Amino acid sequence: MSSNSVNRRVWIKQFLGVGTLAASGVAVKAFGAAVRDANLDQQFAGAGRAQHTAATQASEIQAEIHSQQPAKKRVFRMALVPSALGIALSQQETIQAAVRFGFEAVEPQPDYLSQLADEEMQRLREQLHAAGLTWSSAGLPVDFRGEEERFLQGLRQLPSYAQLLARAGIDRVGTYIRPTHHELTYLENFRLHVRRFRAMAEVLSSYGVRLSVEYVAPKRSWSAGRFPFIHTLKELRELVAEVGHPAMGYTLDSWHWYTAEESIDDILSLPGKDVLIVHLNDAPAGIPVHEQVDSVRELPLATGVIDMRGFLSALVQIGFEGPAFVEPFKPELRRLPVEQALALVAESVKKCKALVDS
Repeated sequence: MSSNSVNRRVWIKQFLGVGTLAASGVAVKAFGAAVRDANLDQQFAGAGRAQHTAATQASEIQAEIHSQQPAKKRVFRMALVPSALGIALSQQETIQAAVRFGFEAVEPQPDYLSQLADEEMQRLREQLHAAGLTWSSAGLPVDFRGEEERFLQGLRQLPSYAQLLARAGIDRVGTYIRPTHHELTYLENFRLHVRRFRAMAEVLSSYGVRLSVEYVAPKRSWSAGRFPFIHTLKELRELVAEVGHPAMGYTLDSWHWYTAEESIDDILSLPGKDVLIVHLNDAPAGIPVHEQVDSVRELPLATGVIDMRGFLSALVQIGFEGPAFVEPFKPELRRLPVEQALALVAESVKKCKALVDS
């Protein structure tokens, strides 16, 4: 090994502030930018390497860093969520189908769970454990978008709902934000959401339940009303930061990530512990991104329009641990026999896992 190579390794360690060459994607990106600086180009110039440009050196050093990073493994779980597929299954049918088709988590049905006595609930939880399954996420039963009295009514009922979820071992609920409003300006709507999300997060957190929020990104959606509202991850991050409650987290949807024209770096910027739910789908081919319609989607990897490998790999990189499930909004799927529809979904999930499990 040349002395110049040794010096380069020492400089990398000093730059990263660690004793090994393991580094996050953010550090690698920052490091690459720094290496391209002319001063660092001069620092690394040595015998036999003077002909190398700063860009070439950056590429070599980034490759060296990446080659020494331990590969991360997928820890999130692929869930069967019949309601997202437009398929009606009972709680027991959902569990049985999940086992039969190789899913790793299942959608809970609170109406069913509320009817179970303590012993029955315990047996259900033991059944899930024996089958190697966990719960995915529940819905949020509070109308936080409408009139104040309706919101307060839902808020008053939220403690009993959260208590039921905790009793069943469910630790997250999910909802979405409408990306436009006909009456409220962005700021008025933002303040309304901050106040109401903070109140709901406070109640849920008392029972160990977290609140996961999703943005809706298609241009046709956020431009449909008078006042556009949150429709990108950056804007959602601003809302979550303003709410300022540890129970708040993010739902990431490959469809909205794509239609918002966001990048892998946007996902890598999130703490894995705060990504609570993930939705998987693809987009129809041959349609410009700004003309995509929210209700017209495809099964994951059906068209290859959405970079599913990049999306899923970024989730692995940040250590996302929650449920990921297919949400294709595909009428043709709902018209198929249930077993056939589940088999198609399971096959798409199998392909998704293969992208990051190999």
